Amino acid sequence: MTNAVFVTAEDPGEFSFLAADAAAVGRAAPLPPVRRVALTDQVSALSWGDAPADIVLAHGVALNAHTWDATVLAWPDPSIGFLALDLPGHGDSPWRADADYSPATLAGPVIEALAAARAQGLLVASPSMVGHSLGGLVAIEMLCADVVSFARLVLLDILPLAAQAARSVAAFLDGPASFDSRDEIVQRALAFGLGGNREAVGRAVYLNTRLDRDGRVVWKHHFGVLGGAGLRVPGAEAVWPLIAHSPVPIDLIAATLSIVDADAVDRFLSLRPQARVLRLAGGHNLQEDAPVELARALADVLIG
Repeated sequence: MTNAVFVTAEDPGEFSFLAADAAAVGRAAPLPPVRRVALTDQVSALSWGDAPADIVLAHGVALNAHTWDATVLAWPDPSIGFLALDLPGHGDSPWRADADYSPATLAGPVIEALAAARAQGLLVASPSMVGHSLGGLVAIEMLCADVVSFARLVLLDILPLAAQAARSVAAFLDGPASFDSRDEIVQRALAFGLGGNREAVGRAVYLNTRLDRDGRVVWKHHFGVLGGAGLRVPGAEAVWPLIAHSPVPIDLIAATLSIVDADAVDRFLSLRPQARVLRLAGGHNLQEDAPVELARALADVLIG
């Protein structure tokens, strides 16, 4: 099953918010070039810039590559290129027939996608990677593969967590599979305290939904059908050793309103004493809540 997009007059295009995003973060024209690319038959992505990307961006569960738009536009160095992934089952990437979106399962398709991006001249040989939430857990699993070469990994508001840490996300995903309008979804997201102000939530909902053939609004991600039961949070004790033994430098940027607790941060620092840990004001989706601050923090960690 795939999530084919049916474009209508009510759906003018996925890049229609970029000018407003740029204005919101103070980015002057001209905007960096961006295009949709099919890396493999399992992974679609947004390629930002004219040169091979220096940084790979991997989003969280039930999000997509556009969650990073404002952060990319706020980046202080316009020469840096980005490759923002749609993880399998999200955005424009096809749904998995087995409905398995565990980080260990997704690591393989993402590794293949990055290899394809290098072959297509879209990615440097040893990029840095920023993984938010599910994307961070996938990146940790990728560290085990000999074929993966990262200069650095930044985990964005994610560390190995107890399964109950995802309860609020699971509850939101357990809603209806289709809606009369996007505004109905916006109202529901605001009721769950997700996404900040109404305008920001409206943008996120637009970019994460499509109109079905019957005119109903449906999610682009597979979790719109699977619900919270589709979440497969790996056992924390199986993930910590991957962090401990990775030769790749790993840093953490966490939100003040975070799903990562102080004990997890302390354990991370005990395993990675050279790591940088930063806290930014905002919620779990810092790339949407605080894109300017996040861009500056990431640039400092990754570029110096």
